[in-house]
Amino acid sequence: MKKQKVAIVTAASKGIGIACATHLASEGYKLVLMSRSDSLFALCDQLNARPIQGSIEDDNAIARLVDFTFEKYGRIDAVVCNTGHANKGSLFSLTDLDWKQGMDLLLMNVVRLARLVGPIMAKQKDGAFVNISTFGAKEPSLSFPVSSVIRGAVSNYCKLFASELGHANVRMNNILPGFINSYPADEQTVNQIPMLRQGTPKEVAELASFLVSDKASYITGQDFVIDGGLTKSI
Repeated sequence: MKKQKVAIVTAASKGIGIACATHLASEGYKLVLMSRSDSLFALCDQLNARPIQGSIEDDNAIARLVDFTFEKYGRIDAVVCNTGHANKGSLFSLTDLDWKQGMDLLLMNVVRLARLVGPIMAKQKDGAFVNISTFGAKEPSLSFPVSSVIRGAVSNYCKLFASELGHANVRMNNILPGFINSYPADEQTVNQIPMLRQGTPKEVAELASFLVSDKASYITGQDFVIDGGLTKSI
């Protein structure tokens, strides 16, 4: 009998996070969801998921998330590492604290989850991470300087993770969304997108679901841009 797969989704209570959780639940995953929001509990009731309330910036909360999931189910098959948005501001107005907070929010969450879950997946000889990043990792924007710089580092970390655990059939990929309508963009921004619309959280969730599935079993260490054609770099 085939085991039911187990997935962790972080920042799961709104936007892309809730869309990923909902899509994975529809595909039969057992879910453990993490968010700071109290709305997490109603979502978990709806999806028959387990809640862990806490911040992705807190290494103790991440450890609690992983420990709970493994103790409850004895395996972890998929991780969707989603997070919020970093501080914005002009490049030279950003303080050291802004950059350090960006590191915790956008890079160290991936590093800490991978450090704890990677060995579990390696022992299983199976598992996949998807990190929700941004198109700015490929085409940096002065509108999002912290995110552009630090998520470029996430792309490099993903390559190293793929090299480290590829032999154990453990994979990691990044999704680089453009402007998703969970954060409405102004008309000028939308008009710069070749498809003349923002993406939806559901469209990102469908890509995430594919990348953690067996259908993507030979894909690892890659960045997948989903931005309606906005990014021009090759």
